Amino acid sequence: MPSEPALEARFHALTERLAEWQALWRPLPFQHRGVPWGERAPGLAEALLALSDDEAERLQARPFDASPLAAWLPVDVLAEAVDLPDLVSGEEALPASWGEGIGARKWRQIQAFAGCVASDDDEALLEWCAGKGHLSRTLARRDGRPVTGLEWQASLCEAGQVLAERQGQPVTLYRQDVLAEGAGDWLAPGRRVAALHACGDLHARLLELAAERGAAVTLAPCCYHRTEAVDYRALSNRGRALMAEHGLTLSREDLAMAVQETVTAPQGVRRHRRRANAWRLGFDRLQREVRGRDEYLPVPSCAYGRLPGDFAGFCRWAAENKGVTLPEEVDWVPFETAGWRRQAEVERLELVRHLFRRPLEVWLVLDRAWRLVEAGYRVRLGTFCERELTPRNLLLETR
Repeated sequence: MPSEPALEARFHALTERLAEWQALWRPLPFQHRGVPWGERAPGLAEALLALSDDEAERLQARPFDASPLAAWLPVDVLAEAVDLPDLVSGEEALPASWGEGIGARKWRQIQAFAGCVASDDDEALLEWCAGKGHLSRTLARRDGRPVTGLEWQASLCEAGQVLAERQGQPVTLYRQDVLAEGAGDWLAPGRRVAALHACGDLHARLLELAAERGAAVTLAPCCYHRTEAVDYRALSNRGRALMAEHGLTLSREDLAMAVQETVTAPQGVRRHRRRANAWRLGFDRLQREVRGRDEYLPVPSCAYGRLPGDFAGFCRWAAENKGVTLPEEVDWVPFETAGWRRQAEVERLELVRHLFRRPLEVWLVLDRAWRLVEAGYRVRLGTFCERELTPRNLLLETR
C-alpha cells in the first residue's frame, strides 16, 4: 500500500511531467487544421499519422504498451507513475439476487466497490449521492446493519426507499443537497461515508467536510470537470504548491480529458461518436469557407439517437444552431470526405492526449488524497476493479 512518502513522490513526479509536456497534451487537435503543437516535437506528428488503423486503435486502448511515442515522450515514467495497487478484497461474489433491478455492469461495479468498504461495526455507514440507494442496500445486506443515504432528488429517494422496504433492508434515504449548508451535519467521527462515482464538486465537497468533521471516507471519484470553477484550484496545499512551482495550470476543459476514455462504450455508441465527430469536422471545414474565418466554431453535442440522418442534415442543423447562413447549393461530398479524412488524423494526433489522460486523473486523485493527509488521515489509494468494468476505477480510503 502506498505510504505517504510514496504518494508524495508520485504526486511530485506527475506534476513535473504534466507541466513539462502541457504544450503537447493540452491542445485539442480537432480545433486545428494542422498539428496543434507545431514544431515542439519534430517528427512526432509524422509518426502518428503513419500509424495503421489497428495500431492507432491499440494505442487508444493501451497507450503505455509498446508505444512508438516513447521516442518523444516519457512513456515509461508515466506508466510507472500511474501503476497503482489493486485494492480488491478477494472476497466471494455477492449473491446475484442482491443485484435485482440493477444494471449488470453497475451491479458488478457495486460489488467491487463494496468489497473495499471497511466492514467495521464501530462505524456507522453513510452513502453520499446515493441515487436509489443500490450501494446502501448492498452494504446493509452484507454487514447486517443500518445504512443512511443522502440524495437530492426526491423521486430517487422515494423509489429507493420502496426498494429497501420491499427487500427488508435497514436503509433510510434522506433528501439532501450535499452542496447546501448543513450537509456537514451528517458527518462526524465514527461515521464512514461511501461514495461510488460522485461527480466533481459533489465529491470535493465530501472531502472538505470529512476533513473538517473527522468522518472516514471511501471514495471513487468521477467527472472532475463538473465544477463551477473555470480554472482548477488544487484541493490540497501541497497540490497548489506543486502547481505553482512547476507552472502547471488546469482549466475545466483540461479536467474533462481525464474522463474521456470509452473502453466500456458499446460498439454502436462508438460508431455514432466517430460519425458525429467526422461530420463535425466536415462542417468545420465548410463553416470556415462560408464565414471566411479560419477558426474553429464550437458546435453542441448531438445526443445519441438524435443525430441527423445524413451529413447535409447535420450541417444544416449545426448552421442553424450557430447562426451560420449556408449557400443554397452546396456540394456536400468534398466536405464530408474531408471530415472523415481529418477524423482519421485527429484520432492519431489525440494519442498524445490519451497518453496523459490517466496521469492527469491519478494526479487529481492524489490531490484529493493529499487533502486528507493534510487533515491528519492515513490514506490508501489504488484501484477497486479492472478498467474494462469502468475506467473510473480509482479509489481512495481513509484509515
